[in-house]
Amino acid sequence: MTPETLLRAAFEAAIEAARAENCVPGWLPSPPRGRTLVVGAGKAAAAMALAFDRHWQADLAGVVVTATGHAQRCPRIEVLEAAHPIPTAAGLQAAERILQLVEGLTGQDLVVCLLSGGGSALLPLPAHGLALAEKQLVTNLLLRSGATIGEINCVRRHLSRIKGGRLAAACHPARLVTLAISDVPGDAPLDIASGPTVPDPTTCADALAVLERHDIDVPSRVVEALRRGEWESVKPGDPRLGASEYQVVAAPWQSLEAAARLARANGVTPWVLSDRLEGEARVVGCDMAVIVADVLREGQPVRPPCLLLSGGETTVTVRGHGRGGRNVEFLLAFGMALGANGNVFALAGDTDGVDGMEAVAGAVWRPDTLLRAAALRLDPRRFLDDNDAHSFFRALGDSVVTGPTRTNVNDFRAVLVLPDVSRG
Repeated sequence: MTPETLLRAAFEAAIEAARAENCVPGWLPSPPRGRTLVVGAGKAAAAMALAFDRHWQADLAGVVVTATGHAQRCPRIEVLEAAHPIPTAAGLQAAERILQLVEGLTGQDLVVCLLSGGGSALLPLPAHGLALAEKQLVTNLLLRSGATIGEINCVRRHLSRIKGGRLAAACHPARLVTLAISDVPGDAPLDIASGPTVPDPTTCADALAVLERHDIDVPSRVVEALRRGEWESVKPGDPRLGASEYQVVAAPWQSLEAAARLARANGVTPWVLSDRLEGEARVVGCDMAVIVADVLREGQPVRPPCLLLSGGETTVTVRGHGRGGRNVEFLLAFGMALGANGNVFALAGDTDGVDGMEAVAGAVWRPDTLLRAAALRLDPRRFLDDNDAHSFFRALGDSVVTGPTRTNVNDFRAVLVLPDVSRG
């Protein structure tokens, strides 16, 4: 394989490992005496619903919501579409449909909840007294603030009528089984789709602290309601969650391991740095350049040829006029810090096929990227400062476009370091 072919194949292997058909069927629960209902939300929700539908032998009905362009037809489960990452009325209506579907269940019934990344934005059912427009405003400000996904979801849980355990409470007394594809560092159920089926130990005060810490100017009614604890979520120990089970069926580390196996099969030593890297994307990119420099100079922590793999969810504080994209911002900062080097290739992309606000998964860095940029009079520093790395890589023809992958285990970063033949 050529270096770029290897990188793209590793990315494809990571995505394939997280496809619903490969990870959902092994976790089907036992059929109930009563009804079986499927609900769910996320970019993988339609694919998960289809996999469940194909392998479930008993009666079945349900509704799930996925991002626009990610839908698949399911024989027995209705699939709705809504916008992501800024919530819309379509998502609100889908959330209402889901709550209506689980009304009036008995202890003989089973609810299977299928969750994946993107579920938070796709279930935007505002708290009582909160308008959708206000929820949209807060979401947009949070996404641009540089807040971590844990901080963002803490706020989301406390501005919702379905997140933070509220969906699980609505299913009571039915048995509830959640199958989740994780897109968050550490695979915490509380942060996958903002935890609609698990208890929430955080409080309204915690949500308010996030808004204050990032200096987010939200409507006064939001601040007042949080101060009063008016929108508190479902807490640990709530008896309505007693019949609830939770299983992560696919996680970032599994996808990184799939990429690692492909590297080994091609004679390249893989090194999985972490599946939970967080922080400002450009800072993580510069840190990665330091690691690569050590590999090139000292052969540490691994000798070339090697593939350095990492996942997680970095953040972008948008201060410029671009549309962000944490993977391309990571990659541009990484390449600038590394400088021209004939031995290093890299790929960074989001496994759902959408990086930031663009329908582009990510991009590739080549040894000649800076030279080609100079020939086109593209100033990488200007693009980075403007949070516009997508435009930089698009101009070079180096974008990675997958289309909707219908799964999501978050960021994928692969840096291929080849031996320096000039030293040989």
